[in-house]
Amino acid sequence: MGLRMTTSVLKVIAALLADPTAERYGLQLMDATGLPSGTLYPILVRLEHAGWVRSEWETIDPVAEGRPSRRYYRLTAEGETEARREVAAMHQQLTRGTGTTQPGLTT
Repeated sequence: MGLRMTTSVLKVIAALLADPTAERYGLQLMDATGLPSGTLYPILVRLEHAGWVRSEWETIDPVAEGRPSRRYYRLTAEGETEARREVAAMHQQLTRGTGTTQPGLTT
């Protein structure tokens, strides 16, 4: 399934790629991306439907913990591969458009 790569989607996948093995919950991702919940969660749903992200509810006793259960999100192996490919493609488009490169990167 092809995903439309918007700036917001790229922010989410960049946040997930910062530590691909980490499981993050929504508030952490909102802080990392600067996106509001109304933008973030639909993106996570699309990424999950595409097979790039898996999610899982934590199993806690909300009364004992004093907070509701969190839903954790993590890149799948396929999602990590595809996310890296998309970020590289976007970087290539941007550097081609501006004619600049970053040190250590080639186009």
